[in-house]
This record gives sequence, structure tokens and C-alpha cells, in this order.
Amino acid sequence: MTQTSLYPRRTQAMTREALADTRVVVVNGARQVGKSTLAGLIVNQADNARQLYLDDPATLAAAEEDPVAFVRHDGLLLIDEIQRAPQLLLPIKREVDRDPRPGRYLLTGSARLLGLRDLPDALPGRTETIELWPLSQGEIDDAPDGFVDCVFTQDLDASMRSCSLRKHDYVDRALRGGYPEAVRRDPGRRRNRFFDSYITDLITRDVRQISDIERPAEMRRLLSVIAARMGGLAVVQSISGDVGLPRMTLARYLDLLELVFVIKRIPAWSSNLTRRAISTPKLIVTDSGLGGRLVGMSSERARDVTAPIGPLLENFATGEVARQLTWANEPVQLFHYRDRDKVEVDIVLEHASGEVIGVEIKAAETVRSDDFRGLRHLADRLGARFRAGFVLYTGEQALAFGERLRALPMAALWTLGAATGDV
Repeated sequence: MTQTSLYPRRTQAMTREALADTRVVVVNGARQVGKSTLAGLIVNQADNARQLYLDDPATLAAAEEDPVAFVRHDGLLLIDEIQRAPQLLLPIKREVDRDPRPGRYLLTGSARLLGLRDLPDALPGRTETIELWPLSQGEIDDAPDGFVDCVFTQDLDASMRSCSLRKHDYVDRALRGGYPEAVRRDPGRRRNRFFDSYITDLITRDVRQISDIERPAEMRRLLSVIAARMGGLAVVQSISGDVGLPRMTLARYLDLLELVFVIKRIPAWSSNLTRRAISTPKLIVTDSGLGGRLVGMSSERARDVTAPIGPLLENFATGEVARQLTWANEPVQLFHYRDRDKVEVDIVLEHASGEVIGVEIKAAETVRSDDFRGLRHLADRLGARFRAGFVLYTGEQALAFGERLRALPMAALWTLGAATGDV
């Protein structure tokens, strides 16, 4: 793929489908993930479509001056970065109520619209929201990205495959992340410059668009602390102590970072059969490359046997699963599990049917029976509800470890769905 090539996005087809039967479609996601590019591709192929970009000061001024006239258009109207002018939403609501044809508006935003303060009636029942993450490994490699669907629908033996990737390959992928601009840049100084600029723009522009923050340096320090804890429990009191922020301020800052898609809280999973489960969510950085830069990790440092790459790879793998949930056919929710005895499972996927898949992430190139401790714990307590447990590791072989338990190369996250064989 050349430097100027576009990576195919799975959400492009989803957006087209939504526009075919929904009046307003919102594409939400972090800055620099390709929302404007995706929306532009769709609009350029539509008849009588118009594009309005609120990053342009003159366009934003027009939206503020006369919002009713601004949103009036007979065909598909793209309004990019809608969070800059939330006053447009009520006129859009009136327009689609007056003329309920599908495919009237395509909106993009770098903040979760429903979380914005003072947001007027956010078009309930009139919209479909599609979340756009940084690029997945499957989008980068043109691979199936079918792990979530496959583990709930295929026979376990269909998942048995070997892989040529090694630990350093996975670390390099995690440090590359999924922002298209970072993926295209050479590793090292140029990619690091992108991440550094991203962090600065995030704090000075994106966060401040939606909330006043008293001391930007505290937000930067909080980002570094979160990255150092990625994949760990979001214990507010502990994080507050590390950053030196009051708990109320910290809670607000965490909400802001989730609002602009920089972090994601993975809720704790519990069941009546596992009452000792704790309720504290986990935190991941939505882009592992950004997280790696925040903690100063590099490919060279990661080759030191003492380098803490386990949290980076857990964050990376969890992010890949979270991406897949946005396009999976199966109705699945993402959790983590830990109980008061410190028995834990990194990823718990619960199907609407009640079936559960457990996934452990290991940075090692070898896998041991003890790595399945948390998965066996869930299997024993859930019985038939426990469909399967997987340890995803950085080794080569797919291995069986008893009934419903398998070790798979981590690349299974994006290669499952292809023909059986070597990865």
C-alpha cells in the first residue's frame, strides 16, 4: 500500500446501510481516525450531496449565525465535527420530522454527542450512531477480523491454527497503533512526532472544546499515569494519589478522556454464580501506539527482558476485540472479570444468549496449564454457559488444554474467519 492509499474501513459499508433506512447517521470517533475521509467517500458517491466542515472558521460562523438555514438541503448533507455547533441539532430534528426520508444527514464528531453537557434533544429515535476506532489489524493487513463472531459460531477445532509472528512482531504492531497517519509513518522519530503532536492537540483543542480544564499539565500527567496502568483496574483513589488530583476532578477528567475516545472503561462482569466478583472497571487506552508513547516504550526498549510489555499487549489485544464489537454480527458485550481472591480473566465476552467466552492475554511465547486458572474458574462456575476459554499468547502453535480450553497465537484476533491453515 502506498503512502497515499486509503485503508478500507469496515464501518464504511455499515454507514451506507444505515443511511438507506435512517434519517440521521452519526459517525463518532477520536480525532485522526479517518471520520472525515470515510464520510467524504460516501458523500462523493451520492447524488445531490453537500459537505460542510465546521473546522473551517467561515463555515462555523455561518452555522452559528443562522442554524436553521445552515441545515436545509434536499439531498444528503454531511456536517463534519458536529460537536463544534451542537445548536444545529434542534434544526436538524425539525427538518427530519418535517421530511422523514432516510439518508438526510451524515454527521461526524470527535466526542460522544450524548455525553456533552447542555446538548439539546439529541435526536432520539431518528439516528444511528456508528463508532469509528483507530485501524484494526485486519483493516491494515486485509485480514478477516472475525474472532468475536467465530468463537461463538464455529467449532473450536476450526480455531486451531499456527502463526509465524513472534513476540517482537506483536510489540511492534502494538506500538504502531491504528491512527492512519501513524501507521503510514516510519517507526521512530517521525511516528513519535505524530503521537506527541496528537497529545498536545488533544489537550489544548479537543478537550477544551467541550469543557474547561483548569490546569492542562494535570491532564497530560493523568494521561501518562493511565498509560502506565493500561489494562489495570480504574481505582479512582489510587489514580488520584498518583496524579495529585482531587477525586471529583479526577472523575471529571476521566469522563472527558472517555468522551473524546482516548480511553475506554471495560466494565466488570459478574454473575449470580460468581458473587465474589468485584465491580471496578478496567481502563484501556483506545490506541496502543499512543499508550506506548506515553510510557516511553519503544521497540528497542521492549527487547529488554525486563521491559513491562505485558500491559501493552493486553491493552492492544483488548482494543482489537473492542473494535470488532462495532461490526460483529453476534450480539456480544465486552467485560473483564476479577474476584476478591484475585482470580481474574482479562476479557469476558457475553452473548445475548447468556453464553460466555473467556480470554486471557499472555506476552510469553510459551503457555502453561496455570495460565488457564481464571478460565477454569469461570468454566467450573458457569457450566454449560461457558462456551470456551482461550489463552492468546505470542507463540507459534495452537494447542488444546482440555475440554473447551485452547491456546491460540494472538494473531487469531484478526486472522480467524480465513481458510483453515497457517497464518
